[in-house]
Amino acid sequence: MIKQLVFLLFVIVFFGGCTSSSHKENNKEGENDIRIPKTEYGIIVDSLYVVKDKVKKNEFLADILLRYGVSYSDIDYIARFTRDTFDVRKIRSGNNYTLICDNDSSLKALYFAYEINPYRYVLYDFQDSLSVSRGAKEIVVRTDTLCGEITSSLWNSIAAAGGDPNLANKLSEVYAWTIDFFGLQKGDRYIVYYERQYVDNKYIELGKIIAANFYHGGTDNYAFYFLQNDKGDYFDEKGNSLQRTFLKAPLRYSRISSGFSNSRLHPVLKIRRPHHGLDYAAPSGTPVHSVGDGIVVKKGYQKRGGGNYVKIKHNGTYSTTYMHLRGFARGIKVGKHVNQGDLIGYVGKTGLATGPHLDFRFYRNGKAINPLKVESPPAKPIDSAYVALFDSVVKRFQPLVKYKTFKPL
Repeated sequence: MIKQLVFLLFVIVFFGGCTSSSHKENNKEGENDIRIPKTEYGIIVDSLYVVKDKVKKNEFLADILLRYGVSYSDIDYIARFTRDTFDVRKIRSGNNYTLICDNDSSLKALYFAYEINPYRYVLYDFQDSLSVSRGAKEIVVRTDTLCGEITSSLWNSIAAAGGDPNLANKLSEVYAWTIDFFGLQKGDRYIVYYERQYVDNKYIELGKIIAANFYHGGTDNYAFYFLQNDKGDYFDEKGNSLQRTFLKAPLRYSRISSGFSNSRLHPVLKIRRPHHGLDYAAPSGTPVHSVGDGIVVKKGYQKRGGGNYVKIKHNGTYSTTYMHLRGFARGIKVGKHVNQGDLIGYVGKTGLATGPHLDFRFYRNGKAINPLKVESPPAKPIDSAYVALFDSVVKRFQPLVKYKTFKPL
């Protein structure tokens, strides 16, 4: 009798245990009896209370922390003695923050995380001894392909194709030396294979362009990103650098309102005289960049009509001048070395000008030449030691951006 009872008990326990286990297998939360703890900024928050919000207009750190039991002395300490980690005066309205609190009626803050940007944050720990540290969220990189056709502008085309309009800036930087973006034509097309960055499964910003093809003027213009000697740059399918000694233009997204001429009717003086430069019509304040490396040799105000201007000597042969500027970039002064693409000033209408524009002039051996006709030599091609590796990159990515695979919108 006792043996029968023991056997019956064994059956109940065994099959009861199987039923319980089977139930857990069908319960996603209890799958394999393993539950992944929820974390915020590396802190397990399963038993804590989490508050997420944005900094409101005219709201200060003290306004936030006092609501969650942080003392004035701790707030003062943060403001005065942790500036080397993060200066709380740089907290901006609209940025995200998270409070991790005791899960009781007091809701006292244990941690406070302020997001400097979507992936960098500063974390304050109010437990025991107050501490502060910086951290970064994981950035997940995904690749995507976008293609489009020019009907009005590159920016509009990318927006119409559902892409991030900032991709227009990226493409203009890649092709800044080889394609005149003021001369795009209807029917020009592009295909770009590029990176998109995500944080917390949300799209944050663009990564780098991996490969692209800009079909312009009936010609394929390939671009492949390649790293050599610890420096990344763009090259065509033959390994020639897309970079040139001079940029095609000193600013983006404007139009040429007046060309190079030996006899132009001046819009203010109403007389004909030479205009040995290009006028780029653009909104006041549009950034102006140096088209090449060089030294600032002149900066000031030209009384003869040029207004605020900067002159840069690039080498013993070439120099450039930028006129009618609203103002100069910080640090621009005579003797300053600038690199290609550096900000030097902003479009304005100082001097004799009817509206905001940049008068851009190019000189060879002291003589003005048409900037559109400057033949700029390319930078160095792929190093011979990297040719085989570069060829493999082209073989892998060129099929993704070939013109024949282009699908019109």
